[in-house]
Amino acid sequence: MRRAALPRWRRAVTAARRRLAAGDRERGANPVELAVVMPLILVLLFASIQVAAVFLARSTALNAAQSGVNAERLYDAEDGAGSASATRFLNAAGSWLVGWDKTGPSCVNDDIEVTCTVEGRSLSVVPGVDFPVRQTAHGTVERVTDP
Repeated sequence: MRRAALPRWRRAVTAARRRLAAGDRERGANPVELAVVMPLILVLLFASIQVAAVFLARSTALNAAQSGVNAERLYDAEDGAGSASATRFLNAAGSWLVGWDKTGPSCVNDDIEVTCTVEGRSLSVVPGVDFPVRQTAHGTVERVTDP
């Protein structure tokens, strides 16, 4: 005897069940993939934050050095005017550059040129890792010349 043919809707249901059962082998793969990739994502996130902090510290140090040069290069500028100006800038700039107050901004003035240097460290996302920052700016001393 021959078996009776299944109705069309029954065959569709059976085919759908087979397809769903075949897809169960991949069940739970997404959380495992995320667990494998998440440390890499976190490392990239913290690295990008650290790079941004280093660039902000360098920019702060360079702007402070330029401020010192601009104050020191003026005609008949007082002694220490550049260091005082750089210190005021660093105090107002916030704490992107840390440890600058140990050595302080240094400005060297000869008769022709002024050089100001600011040293410190950038903020660190990873404890114990140190990123030193040193920026120098130069400028010509203003002087009276004969026409």
